[in-house]
Amino acid sequence: MQSSDLPWRTIGDGLVVRVRLTPKSAHDVIEGIEETPEGAAVKARVRAVPSEGEANAALSTLFAKWLGVPKASVALIAGGKSRIKSLAVRGEPDKLAREIAAKLGH
Repeated sequence: MQSSDLPWRTIGDGLVVRVRLTPKSAHDVIEGIEETPEGAAVKARVRAVPSEGEANAALSTLFAKWLGVPKASVALIAGGKSRIKSLAVRGEPDKLAREIAAKLGH
């Protein structure tokens, strides 16, 4: 996988990560990377339902816990009503990218 195929990109104070979310799942879990029409995305599942923003909030909480960053460091910036979402993760970009790559096996 080339760097242009990665589901994250660097921004000034962190990363933007493309995520494909499946709500109403049996578990809250990050499963790896999958191809979407928008490009590569981190595949995530949450137990929450997609109403009242519950699934989006659960995704932010799950992603923060998975990466080991404060919940306040993760924010949904695009895709509120879509399965494909963009999360901004504040922190040192290179460190965050290395951590995500290691957790996803890349």
